[in-house]
Amino acid sequence: MEFSAKQIAQFIQGRVEGDENITVNTFAKIEEGRKGAISFLANPKYTHYLYDTESSVVLVDEGIELERDVQPTLIRVKNARDCVAKLLQLYESMKPKRQGIDSLAFISPKATLGKDVYIGAFAYIGDGVKLGDGCQIYPHATVMDGAQLGSNCIVYPNASIYHGCKIGDNVILHSGAVIGADGFGFAPNAETGCYDKIPQIGIVTIEDDVEIGANTCVDRSTMGSTYVRKGVKLDNLVQIAHNNDIGENTVMSAQVGIAGSTKVGKWCMFGGQVGIAGHITIGDKVFLGAQSGVPGSLKSNQQLIGTPPMEQRPYFKSQAIFQRLPEMYRQLNALQKEIEELKKNR
Repeated sequence: MEFSAKQIAQFIQGRVEGDENITVNTFAKIEEGRKGAISFLANPKYTHYLYDTESSVVLVDEGIELERDVQPTLIRVKNARDCVAKLLQLYESMKPKRQGIDSLAFISPKATLGKDVYIGAFAYIGDGVKLGDGCQIYPHATVMDGAQLGSNCIVYPNASIYHGCKIGDNVILHSGAVIGADGFGFAPNAETGCYDKIPQIGIVTIEDDVEIGANTCVDRSTMGSTYVRKGVKLDNLVQIAHNNDIGENTVMSAQVGIAGSTKVGKWCMFGGQVGIAGHITIGDKVFLGAQSGVPGSLKSNQQLIGTPPMEQRPYFKSQAIFQRLPEMYRQLNALQKEIEELKKNR
């Protein structure tokens, strides 16, 4: 697929500087540019790449000023990052969707398939499964008995959806994601000296427009349902425990872990390796910095970091003091000795 600079500018409402008829057919980072590629520049800090890049077209923020002429055609826009996102979405939407059922897939005769479904080799579709129109189930993916998927879902290789779970429309599950494994429920038994497994008889409900990263797990509830609400985005290696309720449009970076029966509000953002205790409530629009540890409930509209989490300015001041503790400890000891000497000489 090739597009001219003029066509691209019309689509993103930009202004061309240079040859409007030059064409591109791929994307590249500006420092790795090549002929026929389109790149972008949003941060003035990287303007120097613009003078050397071999990309044919570069999207540039309106506010970036140039010191000399450049080789590529420029398209001036208000926000280059947003425009690149739109172009990537357009590029992705134009790729042909896979269709058809591979002869090596297993599909239960009791399953119900929508129109234009793709099911790859060695995928497993169990009894009573319902797949909506346009679903794509890649090789070695597993959809167990009674699970339901809405329209246009993508289940990548080796992802698993356990029995009875409900998936909305436009949901993407990346490789190795596990939806509906048993919640971590065990009770110590004094008589046997072992743990008794508590059956997890609930399900997982994932609403529309959710994307779940590779090797991320969302556990089924003890009773009722674990919920991942509309628009949630989970990175790779995230753990959502049983009976959690993750609010709309919340995003989590890799290795976030949330213990059971916790409710997370809407539009929250959690950095990598955030850990959240169970049986608490996190309000709406709570932003937690990487490696924060949350032992208790948090109110809405906060930007916090640390363990326990605190506002960012006090946290970074505290970290600066923490690094000086050895020096401060030596000073304290020296002062203590001086005080003792003064006491002796009184």
